[in-house]
Amino acid sequence: MPVKRLRVLVANRPRLMRDLVLAVIADQPDIEVIGELQDENQLADAIEEARPDILILTLDDTDRRAAQCGFLLGRHPGMKILVLAPEQNRGLFYWAAVDIRTKPLESSEAGILSALRDFPSRVGTTTN
Repeated sequence: MPVKRLRVLVANRPRLMRDLVLAVIADQPDIEVIGELQDENQLADAIEEARPDILILTLDDTDRRAAQCGFLLGRHPGMKILVLAPEQNRGLFYWAAVDIRTKPLESSEAGILSALRDFPSRVGTTTN
């Protein structure tokens, strides 16, 4: 049975960093580079189109990058993001985790209708 290949979108800048990342993963049989992005302004559209399993970025501003990763993972929770910081000789790996919440309800017509109508106001207030 064929091995599922990880679909990777590389959006590193500068070009040298992108080339280094591509060289590291180029010969890996379980990794497929599905795109290479030079302009991060096109990042959201590229992710929407390519649907990568993993996005690889360069870390230049810790605060901005964390917010950007949060936004992207909110839109694509199944994706993982690897952020590399060459100047700091480190990397960060971002992913989303599902937080499942429950609320008991009365098993009746009124209980069902109440749960449906109150759902938006109750999200995030009760955990199981």
